[in-house]
Amino acid sequence: MSTISFIRRGRGVIFTAFLFTTFIIGITGALQSPTLSQFLSFEVHAEATFVGIFYSVNAAACIIGSYLLAKYSDKKGDRRKIVILCCLMGIANSIVFAFSRQYFVLITFGVFFAALSSAAMPQMFALAREYAVKTGRNVVTFNSLIRAQMSLAWVIGPPLSFALAINYGFTTMYLTAMTMFIVAMLSVAIFLPSVEKNPTKALNNSADTAVINQPIFKNKNVVCLLLATIFMWTANMMYLIDMPLYVYSVLHLSSSLPGELMGLAAGIEIPAMLIAGYLVPYLGKRNLFFIAVVCGILFYIGMIIFTDELALFVIQIFNALFIGIVANIGIIYFQDLLPTRMGVASTLFNNGIICSIILAGMLQGVLSENFGHEIIYWIALVMVTISLLFCALVKEGKN
Repeated sequence: MSTISFIRRGRGVIFTAFLFTTFIIGITGALQSPTLSQFLSFEVHAEATFVGIFYSVNAAACIIGSYLLAKYSDKKGDRRKIVILCCLMGIANSIVFAFSRQYFVLITFGVFFAALSSAAMPQMFALAREYAVKTGRNVVTFNSLIRAQMSLAWVIGPPLSFALAINYGFTTMYLTAMTMFIVAMLSVAIFLPSVEKNPTKALNNSADTAVINQPIFKNKNVVCLLLATIFMWTANMMYLIDMPLYVYSVLHLSSSLPGELMGLAAGIEIPAMLIAGYLVPYLGKRNLFFIAVVCGILFYIGMIIFTDELALFVIQIFNALFIGIVANIGIIYFQDLLPTRMGVASTLFNNGIICSIILAGMLQGVLSENFGHEIIYWIALVMVTISLLFCALVKEGKN
């Protein structure tokens, strides 16, 4: 075997390992998140207020934990070792949830381990970006394929989560998540490389260095992109929370329709991500972001106007294009704006989504209770429109 073919085969194994590991880590989240409220309510017997408190505390802890690990990883940490640490924390978290039914234990030890394990996915994306740059791969296409694995995990994970919890119990479900963390950890330890950081290659001149190394929240491009991300994802999360209730109680349609709509959107998102990745060199990230947000605006206009099943199915195309493009290009956009801080960039995108979950949960409950479900989609439309305005203030970023 020639040296070139050996190197190519080695890179093929590493590329496959990136895809496989991302999928497995995605499965762990897709197993644990969908049934968490049921677990707290039925197994722990927590009241609704304490379920809400748990979600808020857990989200805040994940934002802090992942951000601190991101800052450390960008300065001197080995991302590969950090992902392994995150998987170990995920194993500990799964064990706590599998065998404890004490609310205090879960909201302390469980949340602590969850906060550290939550950095696994952003660190994977940061490691993948640095590896793609080092090996001369197409960064956007590489990220698109990896991001698609996460979406695929969320197509498979939630039904599997409910099936395991209902048929075999929550202990089995959390032990399955623990097994997935072990598999992911072994994949990282055996197949993924440690990538030496060389941030100077990402910079063109001292002016770039001054802008990129300024404090995050003094960087106008980063702040505007973060605000755009929060607004658009809050709209999406409000939709995901409210839509099943809206379809059943207001439109009086089939109770199985929400799952079918979500499944269709998730299925379309994957090719949308891949196609968007190939279009970046031709259209640019900024233009693709505009296209995605306009699709989001059209989707929420459709949710306001249409009330029959067929129309709701059709407008999922706009929803899938909106989320598929934003989910793929968004993280690359942050990385290009912060090329010397890949961990922080990837984590900012991830934490923007977590903030959106918190906001959406609070807003959806208050708004729907006081003004009805229809108001949710008007507010979502306004939020996506505001995100378009913030996107207009963000520069393209450097590849």
